[in-house]
Amino acid sequence: MRRYQNYIQGRWMDGDGTELELFNAINGNKIGELSAAGLDYEAILHYGRTTGGQKLRKMTFQERGRMIKALAMYLLERKAKYYDVSAWTGATKIDSWIDIEGGIGNLFANASLRRQFPDLPYYVDGVAAPLSKNGTFIGHHIMVPRQGVAIHINAFNFPIWGMLEKIAVNFMAGVPAIVKPSEYTAYLTEVMVRDIIESGILPEGSLQLVTGFGRGIIDHANMHDVITFTGSAHTGKLLKSSPHIVQESIPFNLEADSLNAIVLGKDATPGTAEFDIFIKEVTKEITVKTGQKCTAVRRIMVHENLLDEVQTAVSKRLATTTIGDPSVEGVRMGALATKLQVERVRTNVNLLAENQQIVFGDPNVCEVMGADASKGAFFSPILFRNEKPFEHTAVHNIEAFGPVSTIMPYKDLDEAIELVKLGKGSLVTSIVTADNNIACDFVVGAACVNGRILVLNESCAKESTGHGSPMPLLTHGGPGRAGGGEEMGGKRGVMHYLQRTAIQGHPTTITHITEQFQVGAAQPEANPHVFRQHFEDLKVGDTVFTHKHTVSEADIVNFANVSGDNFYAHMDATSLEGTLFEGRVAHGYFILSKAAGLFVDPKKGPVLLNYGIDEARFVKPVYPGATIGVRFTVKEKIDQEKRSEDDVAKGIVKFLVDVYDETGETVAMATILTMVKKLDQSK
Repeated sequence: MRRYQNYIQGRWMDGDGTELELFNAINGNKIGELSAAGLDYEAILHYGRTTGGQKLRKMTFQERGRMIKALAMYLLERKAKYYDVSAWTGATKIDSWIDIEGGIGNLFANASLRRQFPDLPYYVDGVAAPLSKNGTFIGHHIMVPRQGVAIHINAFNFPIWGMLEKIAVNFMAGVPAIVKPSEYTAYLTEVMVRDIIESGILPEGSLQLVTGFGRGIIDHANMHDVITFTGSAHTGKLLKSSPHIVQESIPFNLEADSLNAIVLGKDATPGTAEFDIFIKEVTKEITVKTGQKCTAVRRIMVHENLLDEVQTAVSKRLATTTIGDPSVEGVRMGALATKLQVERVRTNVNLLAENQQIVFGDPNVCEVMGADASKGAFFSPILFRNEKPFEHTAVHNIEAFGPVSTIMPYKDLDEAIELVKLGKGSLVTSIVTADNNIACDFVVGAACVNGRILVLNESCAKESTGHGSPMPLLTHGGPGRAGGGEEMGGKRGVMHYLQRTAIQGHPTTITHITEQFQVGAAQPEANPHVFRQHFEDLKVGDTVFTHKHTVSEADIVNFANVSGDNFYAHMDATSLEGTLFEGRVAHGYFILSKAAGLFVDPKKGPVLLNYGIDEARFVKPVYPGATIGVRFTVKEKIDQEKRSEDDVAKGIVKFLVDVYDETGETVAMATILTMVKKLDQSK
């Protein structure tokens, strides 16, 4: 037995007294105690904003991403100890894998997002808006890290994943975190946080941990902070609507447990692959993590003609699920996290049983293997049948947060969609069907009440992550009862922790602020040629003004012969009546190819390769006799880390290719991406 501590203001410390005793969910043995009573939350928040926040905000997105990746590698090497402690929560190895390696996977996924951000501490959002006739006044948007802390109030069911999936996002944005896990399973979170702190990978103050009840933790939050809450809708709404949160206009992201559904398409009859996939998915959602997932299926919807077959098939699979100590060979389902949770689930099962029938399981009896059911927090899987789901509606309002689900019939797809909507907002709904028309109609009809919809069939089932697995690069959240919030979501998730601000000024000034070239900004002539300069020496806005070339009919014919592009507008002057063209027009790709011939410095130098073209536009026809030139401008620079000691140190440089004619008007524009060698090969 040990005392689980808080990590605040740079040190590990106890709270006053004992707020909670902690027990092993399998055998009921006491494993420790904890407290956060008496903590000075005003000082804790200030420490995060200053000590941690100032350091994180100075780091670029590239540096933050590399930091998160290093942390993921560090934790992955130590995962065995987390599995050992996770077993105390009642988790099987599969349950622990979801929590531990799923959480670490979130770190890796968010670290990879650095490639979508600039090599700056802040983000330049979208494209510039012209605000004046002559182009001397433009607008843009930047997004800077909030100068507060992210306060994460997490649920008991995922003590590791719940923390890592959130801090990965706020760290990527440059915002420090205070993590308040559920006190009932905070012991597992504390074990990992000790390793994180010991690693020294994060700047001090980036991460603080409160293991106890955390009463008062939001009372000192202000407009710069962000609060996230995962748990019951009732508690979340109470916190979100507290006068202090409203008065300070503090962003509050609520992800609440919801009444998620799975629908079996009418086409997926017994004997089809989709029927078998459905049965497997339903039973997995009931038994994995003993149904203690915010995404777990609570409502099973099948066509009325298939109700009996589905009930029989699900019951048969549930009957083969062995419950008990996860360390015992053959056990497939463990315990609920606490005995308190057992009582809460039993209470809600009894409420649901008032107007629907239990067809599998007993809320008062649970046979277990390798354990004592009276000492552990065990609970039998429960399958209900509700034949009149539009009349007996408790199933759409009451959630038993455990291995409990209800099967119900629908007459047609429209009725299935209406049943889904009765849940008043869900994190996720799945539909299993091989009919893409059914899938399309369902998704369009049900999307308004869901944060995510999984379409499952034989084609994707083997690689699908399943109903209950939110992915870090997609939005995780849902409307209505699900809380109306969004977590993760790739680049979108990071932006929750950034403040978007409109900026206005001359293109040269906006170029200097954004470190991205804006059309109309000053273009000092590069000396030497940009292809002769290393990555460090290039400056955004530096421009090469090329020699000119007069386009001829021979150019058009020769390019057609080389490319095979004999489109009539290039080759047949007699076919142009009624078109936009006055005569034979040069190929757009010839213009870009000739532009490359004009701006490239052919000698060997720091430029390693050109690996792509973005945003290519042909904006004005070029006819024989037109004379073209190129303004070739450094548009943006993005640093890259070395993959190994032997790797070439380099960065990505985006160049704006502005091709103009003898009138000075742009005829074509594109962005080329190049890899440019660094002068300093040690970085």
